[in-house]
Amino acid sequence: MIPPDFIFMLTRHDRTVENAADLVETVRTAGVRHIGFKDIGLPFAGLQVLARAIRQAGARIYLEVVSLDRESELRSVRVGIALGVDYLLGGTHVDDVLRLLDGTAIRYYPFPGRINGHPSVLEGTEAEIVRSAVALAARPGVHGLDLLAYRFAGDVPALMRRVCGAVADKPVIVAGSLDRAERIRAAALAGAAGFTVGTAAFDGAFPASADLAGQIGCIQTILSTTILSKA
Repeated sequence: MIPPDFIFMLTRHDRTVENAADLVETVRTAGVRHIGFKDIGLPFAGLQVLARAIRQAGARIYLEVVSLDRESELRSVRVGIALGVDYLLGGTHVDDVLRLLDGTAIRYYPFPGRINGHPSVLEGTEAEIVRSAVALAARPGVHGLDLLAYRFAGDVPALMRRVCGAVADKPVIVAGSLDRAERIRAAALAGAAGFTVGTAAFDGAFPASADLAGQIGCIQTILSTTILSKA
């Protein structure tokens, strides 16, 4: 079993935290090599400082798009291009985004299914979401998917297994509301290539010391014990 990448998001309630750049060293020291943020919460100059700090820490840079309207989403994509991020997660206006990303090295992981509201909710039936995932994964320029699995009102473990199985040649990152051990375990066991945690760690949701290093350590322990149990 290949362990999924733990992507730590320097975000709380879909906004990049103000002191994000100051926290990069803590995250790096804890062993995380995949670090992300949103383009909301800091001015562009602050995002430049943050992206530079992540790069200097030797980590991959992820930008997740949470805007639902076309213009806001494309503005976020342009920010990601200007910052030189490695991965662009989320978004729904795939044709427009692919045109902007053409010629860049950015890996693009849009949302499958119908996304509504803020915080985002994943709507549609399980079958509809799987069909959306398959169609997106088949698009040239789409490198993977960003699945808001725990924003879905149905059987989430089944949804994750079906999506990961249906697009086996493209990685699936599970994002949103992974705020307890069983959800991280379920994502790993479903075959997710990665998962994101942000708000939950900042809120001290995991059974460890409430400081950031303690929360990250707990998440890593949950992941490692899950992998060992399947070895």
